[in-house]
Amino acid sequence: MLRRLEVAAALVWITLAGYFLFPGHTYLYSDTQIYLPILERYWDGTVFTRELLAQRPHVAFTIYDEVALALRRLTGWDFHAVLVLQQLLFRALGTLGVFLMATSLGLAQRPALLVAAIFSLGATITGPAVLTVEYEPVPRGFAVPLLLLAVGFVAQGRDLAAGLAASLAFLYHAPTTIPFWVVYFCLALWPTRPAIMTRHILGLAPLLVAVLSMLLLSRIQPGVTEPQPFFGKIEPALEQLQRMRAPYNWIGMWDPYWYRHYVFLWGVALAAFWRLRKDASEDLKFFLVGMPLWGILTLPLSYVLLDRMKWVLIPQIQPARAVLFVTAFAVILGAAAGLKAAAERRLWEAAVWLLIAFAVPAHPRVLQLLLPNLGSPLIRRRLAVVVLLAAVASLAAWSHARLKQWRSAAFLAALLLPFPLLPFVAQVRNYPQLDSPELDELARWARHNTPKEAVFLFPDAGRELYPGIFRAKSLRAVYVDWKAGGQINFLPKLGLEWWRRWQQTLPGGPNALASGRYRNLGIDYLVVRGAAVPAGCPVVFTNQRFTACRL
Repeated sequence: MLRRLEVAAALVWITLAGYFLFPGHTYLYSDTQIYLPILERYWDGTVFTRELLAQRPHVAFTIYDEVALALRRLTGWDFHAVLVLQQLLFRALGTLGVFLMATSLGLAQRPALLVAAIFSLGATITGPAVLTVEYEPVPRGFAVPLLLLAVGFVAQGRDLAAGLAASLAFLYHAPTTIPFWVVYFCLALWPTRPAIMTRHILGLAPLLVAVLSMLLLSRIQPGVTEPQPFFGKIEPALEQLQRMRAPYNWIGMWDPYWYRHYVFLWGVALAAFWRLRKDASEDLKFFLVGMPLWGILTLPLSYVLLDRMKWVLIPQIQPARAVLFVTAFAVILGAAAGLKAAAERRLWEAAVWLLIAFAVPAHPRVLQLLLPNLGSPLIRRRLAVVVLLAAVASLAAWSHARLKQWRSAAFLAALLLPFPLLPFVAQVRNYPQLDSPELDELARWARHNTPKEAVFLFPDAGRELYPGIFRAKSLRAVYVDWKAGGQINFLPKLGLEWWRRWQQTLPGGPNALASGRYRNLGIDYLVVRGAAVPAGCPVVFTNQRFTACRL
């Protein structure tokens, strides 16, 4: 009982420390800017009647909206609260999944918890622009931890539970689950004893239910507004816009460094697996090898299917984002190999594995950190913190096997220190501060003093993200903003309309400060930074940062 309480307490700490300290959390900084107007319009049909994003939702093939709406009805909380509730729950389940994997690799409970803690520090997957631990409560951020839980259940021989977890992930964000199901199908079809094969096939039953449920929900739910041919080809004009607005999908546009980076991490994952292979179950081996392999193969696969063949489906599936599993398993397996080596007194080997595992969350360019530029004080600072954390984790694993009087103190130090040291000492900043009291004041004013159908424009915002924060907090439409253009991946017609609006209101364009130009577009209010409003546009709100005028 005490051991279970210790594990539960550690999992709670990892979840809360990861949320509040590092890697942290955000809201309305990224894709929640897109989802919130859709959810709010589903909740109240009188808002966002003139908002482009809400008029053309893209949530028909996810239960993200249904669950959020149901929880709001059940609890009476707003969407922020019910989404964060899910975010904390799924982060905890993902941490549990990593813990189950680590125990299945022969680690004792405390070292296994340290593996889970190291993974929960997250990683920035540059190139495809994704995260191993999402900061925002978005569908992918719910699906990834559910897949880790599913792999943990597979490691424990609980295929039905694994199928349930991965099927729930499928319902939240189907493209993210492709690597898991590819590997699981290989596992289910692999020749083995009849009893084991039956258990594997049983794990597929929840997926069948999930697929049928998704097809049914997609038929009865509003939101499928742009039917597209499955094998359609991206037209040159659309390709040009997608390359401009969403270059992360186009492998040929990446910095060549990232190819070396992910091949290196894939090599780390393979080497660590080879180190741990004798302790892994046969089922777990499929996933430890298969998911990173699928992740690395998606790079040439995406290049062929999108950059060369221009398949219209690829920007929606975004297969290259599966490379996050290369990084994820490099960290999980590297940390497990390092802690096992430390317990066996192979301290130099432990240092190598753990330096890599801690380097991943400390710096997006791992090779640059491990082979530092001595002229960069920030790199030296981060490397020093990584070395310290690797030494503390090694000491914890070594003392767990030998020094009973020090094992608890060493374990607590290794469990507690990474979360404050990385942000406050290593100065790792995962995201900028986008919202502000002045923006909140503007949103409150708009929500209480303007008509629900009012349309706003921020003509001098450029590519900044604060108009999307205003949209969600004020429940007022924004004529066009940079963030909304990302929908070009899923809804090409919406993307083309976004581009038309962007060009119409481009900062510095012809007659940029002529109020009649904006009025003719159906815009009701302009919001500028400072006080330079167009002539004939009376000021109706002002604070230290923003001035709003009514057209």
